[in-house]
Amino acid sequence: MYHSYLTTAEVADYLRLKERKVYDLVRQGHIPCSRATGKLLFPRQHIDIWVLSHLEGDQAQRQSPPAVLAGSQDPLLEWAVRESGSDLALLCHGSGDGVRRLLEGKAMLAGIHLLDASSGRYNEPAALGLNGVRDLIVLHWAKRRQGLLLAPGNPLNLWSLGDIAKQGVVLAHRQPGAGAAQLLSCLLQEAGIVPEALRWAAHSSLSEDDLALVIAQGDADVGLGMEAAAQRQQLDFIPLVEESFDVVMHRRSYFEPAVQALFAFARTPRFAQRANTLNGYDVSQLGRVLYNA
Repeated sequence: MYHSYLTTAEVADYLRLKERKVYDLVRQGHIPCSRATGKLLFPRQHIDIWVLSHLEGDQAQRQSPPAVLAGSQDPLLEWAVRESGSDLALLCHGSGDGVRRLLEGKAMLAGIHLLDASSGRYNEPAALGLNGVRDLIVLHWAKRRQGLLLAPGNPLNLWSLGDIAKQGVVLAHRQPGAGAAQLLSCLLQEAGIVPEALRWAAHSSLSEDDLALVIAQGDADVGLGMEAAAQRQQLDFIPLVEESFDVVMHRRSYFEPAVQALFAFARTPRFAQRANTLNGYDVSQLGRVLYNA
């Protein structure tokens, strides 16, 4: 059984290629990989996405995808979808899942916040295996603050990632493939903390709100999440990083009425007021084109 991260030999076997061909693909920047550990590692989920992005003759990709917004949960985006009358359906099960559904023609657009450990940048198409999609666009939605979510009053006196390694502290976590899970992995590695040193919650949280609720209910002591989720559950929040939350789609989908309605609403004073009310958002660059294949 393959692990979440594959070695060069494992990815060659997985793709039925020679190792030399894999090294060629890496050198040409054609295949997603990480050098964060000092050796080449290939996120298996990103390899799957990379293969899907190079499909040929797929009739489903030529049809209009369903009016579904997939990817990561974002409170401001979800509210805008409802209030804009866009008729978009929400199917938010994490950034990686959203990219996959987009490539499979099962979603019109996806909200993502995936950090590339090698470059330190968010939502890089090449790092996600999306550089083969000929009509891909990435539009900026918001800057968001991510940090530690804690019980009110911070009773365990947790102030940093180093503190969560204390014995008895239960860490809430997101499912593999979620942007928050990828960010947590990178931050732990930077702090020199091995996952085995932590006490993890028994089950993954499938959304930002779920993770905050786990902490509010006392089933976990701390978790990594966004400030707006902490605000909604009246939790304490310690900021760690600011991330880019973006929306990815096929270029033709941008002109669909559902997507046009969403972004038109995002330019209204009512939307700006809501963004200002929710903590941890900067929407000053909303709609900026970050990538246009």
